[in-house]
Formats: sequence, C-alpha cells, structure tokens
Amino acid sequence: MRLTQRIVVIGGGVLGTMHAVAARRRGYEVVHLEREGEARGASVRNFGLVWVSGRRAGAELTLALRARELWGELGAAVPALRFRAAGSLTLAADDAELRLLKEAAARPDAVRRDFELLDPGAVRAVNPALRGELAGGLLCRADAIVEPRLALPALRGYLAGPGYQWLPGREVTEIAPNAVRDHSGAWHQCDLVVLCPGAVFTGVVGRYLSSLARDGVRRVRLQMMQTVPLVERLTTAVADGDSLRYYPAYDLPGRSQLPPQPPVAARARAQLLMVQRADGGLTIGDTHEYDEPFTFDVDSDAYDHLQARAEALLGAPVPRIQRRWAGVYSEVSAGSALYHRSEPEPGVVLVTGPGGRGMTCAPAIAEETFR
Repeated sequence: MRLTQRIVVIGGGVLGTMHAVAARRRGYEVVHLEREGEARGASVRNFGLVWVSGRRAGAELTLALRARELWGELGAAVPALRFRAAGSLTLAADDAELRLLKEAAARPDAVRRDFELLDPGAVRAVNPALRGELAGGLLCRADAIVEPRLALPALRGYLAGPGYQWLPGREVTEIAPNAVRDHSGAWHQCDLVVLCPGAVFTGVVGRYLSSLARDGVRRVRLQMMQTVPLVERLTTAVADGDSLRYYPAYDLPGRSQLPPQPPVAARARAQLLMVQRADGGLTIGDTHEYDEPFTFDVDSDAYDHLQARAEALLGAPVPRIQRRWAGVYSEVSAGSALYHRSEPEPGVVLVTGPGGRGMTCAPAIAEETFR
C-alpha cells in the first residue's frame, strides 16, 4: 500500500469494523463512519458462525482458515466477543446423507478442516442435546461461534482510544480526493477511503455500480428466528442434511444421490443451521431468496419447516420462538471471486459481496486489503 497515515472506513458492519481493526493494527489513524446509529444489516442478523466446514477447497478454505485464526486471536484479546471454539456437527438423517458425509470425511483436505465422521452414539457423546433420530454426523472441530449482536460494539471498545474515532449516524454524501463529507456537512480528511457498504448500493455507492457489476454482485434475502433460552447446553453448532445441498465442500459424487427436498424447503432454499447464544437462546435458520424486488413479509411455512427440523434433531420441542427476522446480504455471483474488492477511483477501495462468508471471513478479507 502507498504511504498512508489516515483512513476513513465507511460502514459499521463486520467488514467495515474488521477493516478498522486491521488498519489500527498497522498503525493507521481511523475515522469510522456508519449511516445508522448502529449496524442493523446482515452483520448482526446472522448466526455468529466462523464456518470452515462447508468452504470450497483451495482459496476459499485458505481464506476461512486464516480468518478462523484471526478470530481466535481477537477472541483472546476481546472477551466480550464471546468467542467459543465449539466446532460443528453436520447431521445425516438417512443413508444417502451419511454416504455423502463419508465422502467429505475422506476429502484430501479433511485434516485441514479437522473433520471426523461419527456414528449416532458418538454424535450424542459430543452433543448430548441431540436426542432425535439420526444416521451419523460429521464433526468439524475448526468451526467456532461468536455473538453477532455483541461483536461490533465489542470490537469498537477494543479500538477505543487515540487513533480511532467512531461516528455513527453519519451518512456519507460525497467522496472527493483525500476526503469524504457526511450528511451533517462535516469533511473528514484522509489518505485512503475504505468503503464497505454491505448490501446498500444506493447513495454514494451508486457511482460505483459498474465496479460491482464486474463480479455480478447481487443481494440475497434470508429468514431466521431465535428462541427463549434452552436450559440444556448445545455444545456445538448444528447443521442438517439440507446443508449438504448448498455448501461447496459437499459438491461430491454422493450429492447427486440425495433425495429431493420437501417442497417447502426447496421453494425457500432452506437449510437448518442452529446455534446456541450465550444467553441460552437458539438461533435457527435459514432461507435464501435471490429475485428482487424482495417481498416485505416473511414466510411462515419456511419457519415451520425449520422449527420442525430442529425439533427432529433435538428429539424435543424447541423453546418458545421469541424473535423472527429477515435480512439481506450481498454476494458475488460471477467468476471465481470470493468477494468484491476494487479501486473504482484513486484513493478509494470498495469491499463487499462476501455472501454467507462475511462473518466467517471478514478479518482475513480486511487483512488482504492492507497487504
């Protein structure tokens, strides 16, 4: 990077915040702007998973593993992240799913992912809360959990002090050479602008839409929910067999032998992920909608399906659903890029579009920006 002393980071989500962390670690002064009073997008509407297990072999897996290492370092330095090296279990409900898990456990990179194939008894020994019917499971010890609703303020607290200025409620209206102006009229001088807009492509981001088109950046809508606390501890993150249909690590010969999803799951492109929060509540999701304009309402059939899947694995009713929400994130959909980074004009770096990798890979993406 050229000689830089002061950076303006635009965007208070996990990508923007991790860029602020990476910049401060390199000794740069940071002014950090966020249009809302607090980030409200996908960075807080997610599972808080540091998810290595499902990543594509090669560059994606390498990025996720580096991010997992960085998350571990931050977890040690910032206890309020509530980082837990909990691992995950991807569960098979039938023989076809189990055969695919066996293929995944035999991958050449299975050791890097810290995979271990488990029979039903071993699954319950690792996670006793899973009392439902299952054919086996794939343990990934590399996966981890943080608290998405706590992570961003925790990281800003870690950064607080000389050299870091957090300015929420400031929407950027103009980007000029070596400066940005927010809606209050204040100018913020800098040597470099790092723009992390998440899934917001209006306002000042609109001038860079041609750059986003390079990687086919699109938006994806999801639905999730959270329960009141479950008394029992869920010792790992949990994924069901529908995850095998979506994550690239399971794009193996056995995938073609999987039976069709139930119609409601196929329509919503649903997969079950389940994580226990620090307060004991379960975060359960999710669905995928790609065609804009997105609907303004939520689909109860999809929620019912995900709740039934969770209860089938737990062998018991889930606690009362306390919250339901929808969220939107951005992802690249063209070529082989894992996310979008460009320099649409001198002194401006635009970073967005990691898709479902965002929470997992943000620290490593930020590290790559400052290489």
